[in-house]
Order: sequence, then C-alpha cells, then structure tokens
Amino acid sequence: MEITLRKYGNSTVVVLPPALLKELDIAAGQPMTLDTTTDGKIVLSKKTKYTLEDLVAQCDMRAPKASDIEIWDAAKAIGTELW
Repeated sequence: MEITLRKYGNSTVVVLPPALLKELDIAAGQPMTLDTTTDGKIVLSKKTKYTLEDLVAQCDMRAPKASDIEIWDAAKAIGTELW
C-alpha cells in the first residue's frame, strides 16, 4: 500500500485509508505508540493500558531488595510520619 505524507499546519501527517483502520481495529483519536527500528522502519502500535495487576505480574517477587530500600526501611521516623 502506498501512502502520501501531507502538510497539516506546521505538522506532517499520514492519512490511513478506512479499510486499513478497520483491518487494524484502530480509529481516529486512539492513543498509539510510534517507534523506529535501526533500519529506518516505523512501528505503530496500539498504546497498551496496563492495570496494576498486569504490572505486578511482571515483577520478580524473589528479587533481592535494593540496598537503598533496606536503609529506608531501617530509618527512624522523624516528624509526623505514620509507620
């Protein structure tokens, strides 16, 4: 598929045909991420909306705590902090 870049104010835009939008299940106004590869290709992806559960699932709960966290945990309360 060949497309043409167009000027829109001070920006340059890409116009995607409706058939492609339908095929990719994307729509105008949808958040997307744009990356490039080392060989100059553009990768356009749907922006992933993570939940806390998704993020926690990626964590290695067996990983050791960072040394600065251990220092913070051992610190005495100063002021009106609640522990």
